[in-house]
Amino acid sequence: MQIETSNEANLPTQFGDFKIRSFREIKTTHHTTYTLDHLVIKTPEIPDIPLVRVHSECLTGDALLSLKCDCGNELHTALQRIQKEKGILIYLRQEGRGIGLFNKVNAYALQDTGLDTVEANLALGFKDDERDYSIVKFIFDFYKLNKIRLLTNNPSKIEIFKQMIALEREPIITECNAHNAYYLEVKKTKMGHLL
Repeated sequence: MQIETSNEANLPTQFGDFKIRSFREIKTTHHTTYTLDHLVIKTPEIPDIPLVRVHSECLTGDALLSLKCDCGNELHTALQRIQKEKGILIYLRQEGRGIGLFNKVNAYALQDTGLDTVEANLALGFKDDERDYSIVKFIFDFYKLNKIRLLTNNPSKIEIFKQMIALEREPIITECNAHNAYYLEVKKTKMGHLL
């Protein structure tokens, strides 16, 4: 894995003023090279034990404010808390739990026929979660982090990141709605999310 880092820039938002930096991950798989441009959004000052959210891209939830998932609400909640409590949000370009936007839309179509989020991914030939978090260790090291307060409900993220850094888990709870209640129930019962 080859990684390039951008310069740091200011990002004023409705949640407050942040600093941003992009981390370009250059990967080669099956003789194909591709890049993923990840983003770190951080407060100007980082405490000794910062609040950290590792958030995977969800175009439909984050940008289009879809009600089918809790991603956009989690992103906004994380930015509000990080602004207040100081820390870092790592925004990973891993749409659809790593299957990409095209396949995610196909998974949505299968969900429209009655499959849940896990069943839809499996029906398309994917695992329930295809994400790769290897760049996160590089980012932790880049910012010289030794311990974090990890903002997550996902037990697999806790186990993966415990191998990279000392951490305490902080829950991230958002309101459910009629469109995502079943999705959240599947995350809890099938994927073990701490909801």
